[in-house]
Amino acid sequence: MPPLRSPRRTPVLRALGAAAAAVPAFALAACGSSSEAAPAKRSGGTVQVVASTNVYGDIARTIGGGKVHVTAFISDPAQDPHSYEAGTRNRLALARAGVVIENGGGYDDFMGTMLKASASKAEVLDAVRISGRTAPAGGELNEHVWYDLPSMALLADRLSAALAKADPAGAGTFTANATAFKARLKDLEGKVAALKAAHTGEGVAITEPVPLYLLEAAGLRNETPEEFSEAIEEGDDVAPRTMRETLGLFGGGKVKALVSNAQTSGPQTEQVEKAAKDNGVPIVPVTETLPSGTDYITWMDGTIAALGKALS
Repeated sequence: MPPLRSPRRTPVLRALGAAAAAVPAFALAACGSSSEAAPAKRSGGTVQVVASTNVYGDIARTIGGGKVHVTAFISDPAQDPHSYEAGTRNRLALARAGVVIENGGGYDDFMGTMLKASASKAEVLDAVRISGRTAPAGGELNEHVWYDLPSMALLADRLSAALAKADPAGAGTFTANATAFKARLKDLEGKVAALKAAHTGEGVAITEPVPLYLLEAAGLRNETPEEFSEAIEEGDDVAPRTMRETLGLFGGGKVKALVSNAQTSGPQTEQVEKAAKDNGVPIVPVTETLPSGTDYITWMDGTIAALGKALS
């Protein structure tokens, strides 16, 4: 069985990282910024929080409540980093932030580039570092820790403490909100445990390694050839032999579901999705950013429910 692992980084953030390195810090674009930059603590007493994606932005809003003002740089799954117009909004937001949340692990390197070029004095929370996740022996780090529910509980505690440091008067609110958030995470973990009890050892296929922490927690086996998901993640062509091996997963009952990254598509992933459909294998879509109109808990709950339906 291929190990549950992830290659370097996703196409969207790989491109943005290259863009951040290629232009001066003062010209970095507002990558789907959800709000204008504001002072580290506005007159109303809100703490300024900057997050690399709207996933972490939503968690910050949940824990901070009305005491935070959040800027999320990447918020729209359809956004193309190549088309962003240069501007100073992101740099200003970082310079004025009290707390910054990045994924880390090589996923959003553009954050480090921008922070080094800014005058930010914010406390920086690295979700991968907080998670304690490391690369397996002989493998590579899976940096997609937002699909790891226990890691988000650890982040909630660190975020609550960071917000309390920036706004001591709001400490009680932040602690209470983090406690409530972690309770909801525990409910989700219970649902994942139920999937594991019912389906442990069953095989699934993936297009990219984004949701592997969740699949692993559910006791599922990733049957996808490592070379396939690696090539798709890196935007490379899949070797013919690897493609045949991947397509062969769907005809013999070897996998019960295909978990597909809905934010990236191409002829090879479309071919795999067609093979799944032709053989009656359910497709479970996942994304890397929070869908519009939802929150982190609802998003994860829906993904877990969709996975359970597919396995049943």
